[in-house]
Amino acid sequence: MTSPATDLAGLLSSRIRDVPDYPKPGVLFKDIAPLLADAEAFAALTRALAERATALGATKVVGLEARGFVLAAPAAFAAGLGFVPIRKKGKLPGEVHAQSYDLEYGSATLEVQCDAFTPGERVLVVDDVLATGGTIGASLDLVRRAGAELAGVVVLMELGFLDGRERLAAHLDGAPLETLVVV
Repeated sequence: MTSPATDLAGLLSSRIRDVPDYPKPGVLFKDIAPLLADAEAFAALTRALAERATALGATKVVGLEARGFVLAAPAAFAAGLGFVPIRKKGKLPGEVHAQSYDLEYGSATLEVQCDAFTPGERVLVVDDVLATGGTIGASLDLVRRAGAELAGVVVLMELGFLDGRERLAAHLDGAPLETLVVV
């Protein structure tokens, strides 16, 4: 007998398409567009994320630009919670907290609006993929600097061969990191 988690992982995995040599030769891109286009799979994913937000005591759900928005916003709605976007530098109006981080070739900066959280709010951070951990790590630091507490992190898929989970350990400070599909 399979568990509900195994059934969910199987359903989601079956809707993630491999695209060879995208965006450059040698890269196998994991395309979630077919999953999003499938009503059954997208609903199951949304329910799973909403259930985790509730179980972890989140008061808001954070989505990371850009595909994290597509996953986090409906999950927040389904859980009856607010949604907060973390965006790339220069995309949010008003006062923002900013967090820079290193990429393989250079650096980037993420931002969240200063009034996005009230002190002590518990947030669930949602994104589509955990690769090297740089983007999620920066977002966790940003969430805390903005005055919120981390309830946990849930990602649709983890690229286990890139060791992002290990790099995130220091940023998690004991909060759970969950993945629905491991590649």
